[in-house]
Amino acid sequence: MGIGKKWAMSALTACFMLTMAGCGSNNDAGGNAASGESIKIATDASYAPMEYMDTDTVKGFDIDFIKAVMEEAGVKYTITNTGWDTMLTSVQQGTEYQAGVSSVSITDERKETYDYSIPYFESTNMIMVKEGSDIKSALDLKDKVVAVQGATTADTLMSDIMGVDNTNLKRFDSNAVALMELNAGGADAVVADIAIVNEYIKNNPKEKLVGILDKENFGSEYYGVLYPKGSEWKAKLDPAIKTVIENGKYAEIYKEWFGEEPDTAGLLSAE
Repeated sequence: MGIGKKWAMSALTACFMLTMAGCGSNNDAGGNAASGESIKIATDASYAPMEYMDTDTVKGFDIDFIKAVMEEAGVKYTITNTGWDTMLTSVQQGTEYQAGVSSVSITDERKETYDYSIPYFESTNMIMVKEGSDIKSALDLKDKVVAVQGATTADTLMSDIMGVDNTNLKRFDSNAVALMELNAGGADAVVADIAIVNEYIKNNPKEKLVGILDKENFGSEYYGVLYPKGSEWKAKLDPAIKTVIENGKYAEIYKEWFGEEPDTAGLLSAE
């Protein structure tokens, strides 16, 4: 978790999101609904460009992707910005929300608690530092002050490198606050997903930030749709996800958000 009182962090997050994409709470959408079924999906809309708030609407790559999947499956859905911890807890319970879509990396540890869809996105963690930093790789972070979002793969990676109880490893409720900690001088580096780091650097040129990719210590990760253990939705939606990846719709969405072609062959082979 982060440092300081919960309300203070929430206020900082709200302020940060206003500078990035506005503020708001949820987004409603529907597919063709041929089956008459519906699903409620939770997200943490603080991961631009994957998911973020634009006034009162959730937008991003994940949001466009899940829309295409639901249209293919003929399922109505709502997607609501709940925050990371609430999303994980509520999806595990499976009552209020039956799925989570929020750049959730597929890990063996999480598989003990959740079911996942087939992979739909390849990512890796990235280091972000100020220009002129002497940090060049993940191992250089061992004796530094590092900010991460708690309960993410960045947290796991840095816990392995720095020690899980290391007080120099600062865990926050969101990447938004972790990024602000670096800008405020409270951390030497942030570790977060590559798409988020690159987007933040692009949108904040005056901050003079640098992204460092360390493929030796930070390997590829794959995102999946998160479900409660034993959920029937995996079997219902996996075929639609595969079709969207294979029929060109996925590449269309990917290019719109990232300006390049995705490696769909590699993605499908990661199943």
